[in-house]
Amino acid sequence: MNEYVFKRKIYDRMLQWKNQENGRSALLIEGARRIGKSTIVETFAKQEYKSYILIDFSNVFEEVDSLFRSNLADLNYFFLRLQVLYGVSLAERESVIIFDEVQLQPLARQAIKHLVKDGRYDYIETGSLISIRKNVEHIVIPSEEEKIKMYPMDYEEFRWALGDYATMGLLHDVWEKKISIGDDVVRESMRRFRLYMLVGGMPQAVSTFLKTNDLSEVDKTKRKILSLYSEDLQKLDSTGRAKALFNAIPAQLSKNASRYQVSTVIDNGSASRLSEVIALMKESMIVNVASHVNDPNVGMELTADNDCFKMYLNDTGLFVTLAFRDKEYTDNIIYRKLLSDKLEANLGYIYENMVAQMLRTAGNELYYHTFPSENRHNYEIDFLLSRGTKLCPIEVKSSGYKTHASLDAFREKFGSRVGQSYLVYTKDLRKDGETLLVPVYMTPFL
Repeated sequence: MNEYVFKRKIYDRMLQWKNQENGRSALLIEGARRIGKSTIVETFAKQEYKSYILIDFSNVFEEVDSLFRSNLADLNYFFLRLQVLYGVSLAERESVIIFDEVQLQPLARQAIKHLVKDGRYDYIETGSLISIRKNVEHIVIPSEEEKIKMYPMDYEEFRWALGDYATMGLLHDVWEKKISIGDDVVRESMRRFRLYMLVGGMPQAVSTFLKTNDLSEVDKTKRKILSLYSEDLQKLDSTGRAKALFNAIPAQLSKNASRYQVSTVIDNGSASRLSEVIALMKESMIVNVASHVNDPNVGMELTADNDCFKMYLNDTGLFVTLAFRDKEYTDNIIYRKLLSDKLEANLGYIYENMVAQMLRTAGNELYYHTFPSENRHNYEIDFLLSRGTKLCPIEVKSSGYKTHASLDAFREKFGSRVGQSYLVYTKDLRKDGETLLVPVYMTPFL
């Protein structure tokens, strides 16, 4: 467990599940590794139950493993053995049993159906790669599961970790009133936000920052997490293609191309040939994938082209480190330039990764759209949101420039389909014709 136990928004959703379901379902929390699933679940168990048993399937007693491989018909014996092995007394309707990294023991997940029906205790499962074929092969997936996806710490959770419980609430008030707050406040708000971009939302990285106030130490922590992710991707795809696609994400985004160019990373590779590998990477939640929409409309999945996509890291702090992973921390110009607010336009893809992360964390699927312009370059809408019966196009800029030709052309082309359009940038909140100019730190409010 991390030395710091951070306040996470998912806690309230877990509490809602406990109070509403009252044992009628198990809670399954999915997410990439190292985002804090185990920590928040154990914290919840300590605070909300009389007692709990945490079964970590990545490091489990052989006797526990064998309990799930044997017949679960005698649940009295099953619960008795668990209590003896863990030295914990379970209280009916006042205790919870946690299946941590449940993907490593599919039979435990299958047992949920019978355990929930029994009704004596609550059950919380955590895991990554939950739906990967090998993790569900030959088992019956329980319908008695309520699923929640968990992501790295968002910006508000990061501010909470730093002891700031006021900023996001105040910014939300500004957003609701649609008022400008002045250049001085924006500069300070951007300074705080850029720190989040550098440290990221991985709890271990945030803990390191709080302990050391040293970005070089934070960078070391992030490198360890990236090495772990590389190992996970190698296990997912032993050919090394997933790992290669992952490592190339910063280079691909820096090209400012209209899609991830698979053939430049994998010899004789194409998105269609590697569709299964790309699907596995998306399932891992280590990356966020935006699909191109051929005919933008409210039902965007209907015309999404999964062979034309962009790929982002799940955490922008990790992205900053991955971009210069082959160099020492001192050679990573992003740290220096972001801290001093001198990021050049050719490093603007960091903001694009950040916006992708924030939109995904807020529960949005990621889509984008390109279409021909009168000159040689295509117009590009970086992200598309569906709100009611309207589309909300988003353009991302790493500067204070207010031009938004792509948004204007999109509105002209698709007319009645378009609702509010947004330019996400680094300056103050204001209106410019049909477009709302939004400071990047307000992206979660979209």
